[in-house]
Amino acid sequence: MVRKFFVGGNWKCNGTAEEVKKIVTVLNEAEVPSEDDVGNGPFFFSFAEVVVSPPFVFLPVVKGLLRPDFHVAAQNCWVRRGGAFTGEISAEMLVNLGIPWVILGHSERRSLLNESNEFVGDKVAYALSLGLKVIACVGETLQQRESGSTMAVVAAQTKAIAANVSYWDNVVLAYEPVWAIGTGKVATPAQAQEVHLELRKWLHDNVGAEVAASTRIIYGGSVNGANCKELAGQPDVDGFLVGGASLKPEFIDIIKSATVKSQL
Repeated sequence: MVRKFFVGGNWKCNGTAEEVKKIVTVLNEAEVPSEDDVGNGPFFFSFAEVVVSPPFVFLPVVKGLLRPDFHVAAQNCWVRRGGAFTGEISAEMLVNLGIPWVILGHSERRSLLNESNEFVGDKVAYALSLGLKVIACVGETLQQRESGSTMAVVAAQTKAIAANVSYWDNVVLAYEPVWAIGTGKVATPAQAQEVHLELRKWLHDNVGAEVAASTRIIYGGSVNGANCKELAGQPDVDGFLVGGASLKPEFIDIIKSATVKSQL
């Protein structure tokens, strides 16, 4: 089963016009493996699919300057058609700008803006209905992990998303333990693999074997150039959603960790 390695860079609320152009220049000049360089064995991984997510105000600039083999994602979109929703960005606007991807359900929006599982599921449904591709995020807090409820939490989050998905080719599932986002802490490779495997089992049991085998489940949580290869070596880790490190040159090293899959 082919699961193309996926690396997303979430720039969050960072950057000036000048800084964004410098980041794009680094990406454009990066030498990355070609599809011929990566992939052997039963799980063939061709070179990584790379998607970067700048703040809304920089989406057209980045899209216009970025190399054609890398793509752009919005960091969020509204739950329905635009209208009297001050400060929101509609999925229709993203489609109009030619933005192919959107991140939905990120833990920061769940925790800071109180987005519920059901609300995230509704947003996923609307974005997909307009042809956007979705990076759908799930993950537990430290308190939830320590109480032993990690899988109950991520299963409930995934259930609300899955209820709104009929075509899984346009969905990447991102497991991001909240306790490892922006903290410098990172799930061990074993911890990441355990949850990714359980998520794949959940998809198998609740959606179907084909979806479970083909859906990419990526890890997000303080991924950097130093830990990416070991994490990428886990059989059910299909890539990363990268925060702070996506603003730095080491993001190229994270992209290159796709070559680890050729050794599985």
